[in-house]
Amino acid sequence: MDDIEFLKDRAVKRDDLGFEEAKEIWEMGKEKPFLVLSKANEIVRAHKGRSVSLCMIVNAKSGLCTEDCKFCAQSVHYRTDITTYPLLDEMEILARAKHAKEEGAHYFGIVTSGRSLKSSREWETIQSATSKIKDLGLKPCASLGFIDEEEARRLKRSGLFRYHHNLETSRDFFKNICTTHGYEEKVETIKNAKKAGLSVCSGGIIGMGEGIEDRIKLALTLRELDVDSVPINILNPRPGTPLYGTPPLSPLEILISIAIFRFLLPKKDIKICAGKEIHLRQLLPLAFVAGCNSIMTGSYLTTSGRSPKLDKEMIEDLGLSWHVAEDELCLEKKI
Repeated sequence: MDDIEFLKDRAVKRDDLGFEEAKEIWEMGKEKPFLVLSKANEIVRAHKGRSVSLCMIVNAKSGLCTEDCKFCAQSVHYRTDITTYPLLDEMEILARAKHAKEEGAHYFGIVTSGRSLKSSREWETIQSATSKIKDLGLKPCASLGFIDEEEARRLKRSGLFRYHHNLETSRDFFKNICTTHGYEEKVETIKNAKKAGLSVCSGGIIGMGEGIEDRIKLALTLRELDVDSVPINILNPRPGTPLYGTPPLSPLEILISIAIFRFLLPKKDIKICAGKEIHLRQLLPLAFVAGCNSIMTGSYLTTSGRSPKLDKEMIEDLGLSWHVAEDELCLEKKI
């Protein structure tokens, strides 16, 4: 199909595909999915080579979140069976970071539940742990909810490399997912992190009832915000949450969605994250054909993931490498 070749070349050379072109790719993908995946693979190899970065996280503060995001088992608005606990102490966070280093991770993220950090003690713990994680040779990342520009600068001064704050879905669909905060608040946090000189990781969850148009709009918003890393999660509906029972996406729909993100964000890191094992099943390796060049490995926040050993084996079996050089990790962003 000449059209897909033309769109692939535009993505590689000009990075200017829009909403209508993305919808065209979606229609092509429904007819010839593996052709679309192969072209997405050409894009990711052109811009990212054959390296795959590994990310691991720690659920450093669990549950009791005041927000009502319908997918989240940590919200106080829903009855779920998760374990809740306050912020882990610095030694425990560092122990998890050392384990991640031993498993071959390149990035290590400290994730806390809740709208934002509440106390000076929490801030001191996060900042001190961040500095020591950097000393381990990892890229320290954090997901701490909403932050203002000064808080972002504090994190930058402590050695933080990347701030994570998902938009979750499109601006239009967001009202169906959360009512306790607005989309623009999320956008503002991303802008604050960027103003402070932090690398930014922001993506979302697919399979929450949104359409392909919402996924395209999310990708275009992320491009407009010029984020550096785009995590793609696939909804794993948790018992007790409003989205429990949501019908799952098919593996091929997930893969074509990933390919569209790669066509629209050809130069960005695209990371396959939570839900990948459950929904992609035997097709999981094709996520790297479809356009991913990064993976979250190990456990997630309230659910378990895959063994890093298996993920590294999968990467190597695909002829790719998880041994990523320092300059490849930093790219345009330097600590």
